[in-house]
Amino acid sequence: MAQVVADFTAYISGPVKGIDMNPYALLTAAILSELVGTTALKLSEGFSRPVPSVGVVVGYGLAFYLLSLTLDELPIGVVYATWAALGIVGVAAIGFVAFDDSIDAAGIVGLLLIIAGVYCVNVLSEMSTH
Repeated sequence: MAQVVADFTAYISGPVKGIDMNPYALLTAAILSELVGTTALKLSEGFSRPVPSVGVVVGYGLAFYLLSLTLDELPIGVVYATWAALGIVGVAAIGFVAFDDSIDAAGIVGLLLIIAGVYCVNVLSEMSTH
């Protein structure tokens, strides 16, 4: 397992056979890992279930590691704002689909505003390196 993680990290963290990894691809992988960790946290039932509990540690550990790699090329404000915001939206969607969490109209508007904020920070603002 450790070798698989090392190989994946080597592949996504820099030049591999002449291919540079886009920092936004790393950020996407970090967000997805965080969503896995958060979903596992819900399923762990207070860390009383071993398999989901391991998923929490692996998901969050990988998420923070990948997040750290993005900081080599993107500003910390952009990275953290994007990671946190899309994590919120992703967890809300997972909660709605997988755990029957409710989302009302105000919640949908709020989530759309979060997405609009991510767009502004990453596309319209000069905060991000383009």
